[in-house]
Order: sequence, then structure tokens, then C-alpha cells
Amino acid sequence: MSAPTALSWYEASARQRIAALLDAGTFAEFVGPEERVMSPHLPLFDLPRAFDDGIVVGAGRLDGRPVHVAAQEGRFMGGAFGEVHGAKLVGLLRAALAEKPDAVLILFDTGGVRLQEANAGETAIAEAMRAVADLRRAGIPVIGLIGGRAGAFGGGGLIAGTCSRLAVSEGGRIAVSGPEVIETNKGAEEFDSKDRALVWRTMGGKHRRLTGGADAFCDDTVAAFREAALRLIGAAPAFDLATLEAEQARLTARLDRFGACRDATEIWARLGVNDPAAVPGLATRAFDALLAGLEGTTHDAR
Repeated sequence: MSAPTALSWYEASARQRIAALLDAGTFAEFVGPEERVMSPHLPLFDLPRAFDDGIVVGAGRLDGRPVHVAAQEGRFMGGAFGEVHGAKLVGLLRAALAEKPDAVLILFDTGGVRLQEANAGETAIAEAMRAVADLRRAGIPVIGLIGGRAGAFGGGGLIAGTCSRLAVSEGGRIAVSGPEVIETNKGAEEFDSKDRALVWRTMGGKHRRLTGGADAFCDDTVAAFREAALRLIGAAPAFDLATLEAEQARLTARLDRFGACRDATEIWARLGVNDPAAVPGLATRAFDALLAGLEGTTHDAR
């Protein structure tokens, strides 16, 4: 089995993350680079292609348990969804429904949909969300791991929202609209994408964990994500009407409680954080202690 490693999740490539996350020598890639399945559309825009189209999919073992894995490569076009990229993810999810592994892991690292392949990318996202729902209904947990350079934005953020459980690190961000998109449409007065502190306290891992948008907060190491994945597989909720109704009630209550807040620090204060301004600087152990002290608030697992 693979030994836990201090390799940075943020700095690692998609292939490095898989190699260090899974038990050594167990990963078998589907539609590998040697098959040269690449986007047929990018050459029309004089853009370079990648042999794996920015996503690695396959099967392996995690602490001896069979799992299917998809890892997006944020260094290629921001991990964005195109026709081939999306088809590989959807194909993996559908294969998992047939083969019934113990879990499916999605290593998100995406800015959303490629504008050059927007229709195909949007269709793939819808198909992926449906496939995740089918897996969860069949009792197969789908665990999202978010800590890469691109975060989980756009359609990637939507797919993340359908997962059974999510683990996120300090570097991870989760949102439907990215900072630059918001600024372009609403202006810098509404959301200044260059204000990195604002971005992270609005979309970052700590904020998502505090408000229930993620279920585990990890150090930026593959070892930490591996530990979180194992823990979350065992804590995946049922996928039934009662669970969905409870989640809808939680989101409604969250909007009622925090809808008037203008900044994340106001939300943290309402959660009972004594010093909201100190939250961004907390190390993982101190942040975990803060979470433990807020037991019973909306940071609880989804």
C-alpha cells in the first residue's frame, strides 16, 4: 500500500496526486495518453492539445478498498470541461455504476467549461451530475477532493455539490461563478477579484467548511487528503427523500440566518467565532479546534 506522503496537493499534478493517494501499483488508467484521445476542437482555435485532455480516469485501491478515480489537471486549460474531458468523467461514473467499487473519488481542479467547447462541456456537466446521483442512489459514495490551483468553479462546483462528501484544503475554493466572472458582470465594486483575501474568505476552504459546504478541512498534503477520503467514505449519508429534505431545510435555514451578511466575517461571528478576523491565519489544528468548539452550528456535515 502507498505510504502517506507530505507531497503538496496544490503543487502536484493530477497524475502525481493519484499515484500518491492510492495504494502503490494499483492504479489502472482508462483511456490513457497512449490512445491519444484529444479534443477535436482546440486546433480550430490554434490552441495546443493534451494527450489526456486534462483529466485522468481509472481504477485502483485505497487502503485495500476498490475505488474509481478521476483527477482533473488544472495546469491544462485550467482543468476546464470540453467534449473529451467531460466524456471521460461521465464514462468513469457510469462504469462505476456497473462495476460497483466501494467509492468513487473525484479530484477536482477546474475553472469550469471551456468557452471553445461550451455546449459539449455543459452537457457533460449535466450528465455527470445525473451519474453522481445514480451512484449515490445505488449506495456508492462519491467523494470530492478539492485543493488544486483551479479550485472547483462553474460546472465543477455544481458537480461537487452533488457529491456525498467533500474535503477541501486552504488552497481549495468552491463556487459556481469565479471571482473574475463576477467582477466582469457586476464590477469591481461588487466583487474585486484582485482582493485575494476577499476571494478566499468568500469561496475558500475554511469558509466552506464553516458554513457546511465541505465536510473535512485538510492540510495541503496528499496524506491529509487520503486520510480524509477514507474517513468520508465511511461517513457518506444515505441518498433518499429524507436526506434531501433535511439538506433543503438546512440550506433554507442558512439563507435565513446569513442572507443579510455582507462579508464572511459577519457569518463567522454569527456562528459564534469570537475573533473572526483571525480565522484566515489559523493552522489546520487550530481550525479543527475552532470547529469542535462550534459543535451544533451550521458547519456540521451536510
